Amino acid sequence: MGPHLAGGRRRQADGDRTCANRPLATQATIGIALTKRALDAAESNSLDAQLDLERDLQDEAAHTQDYAEGVRAFLEKRVHISAWRR
Repeated sequence: MGPHLAGGRRRQADGDRTCANRPLATQATIGIALTKRALDAAESNSLDAQLDLERDLQDEAAHTQDYAEGVRAFLEKRVHISAWRR
């Protein structure tokens, strides 16, 4: 079988998901967890409830050490070194 695109990377259709999972594996786990919470709630929430939840999750994310490091790295024009913790 031919190669397919997954997560912006090429992978073989034989089930090798290593390349497809690599982008997620290098991201902050807190950010991924908060995103998952928002996505899980979206199916049953009203628009207003979902917007409130997403506002609250953004606030929670903004109070993590990982977020603070990301802002410092951006201002210093350097690569973000993820601590992956609150």
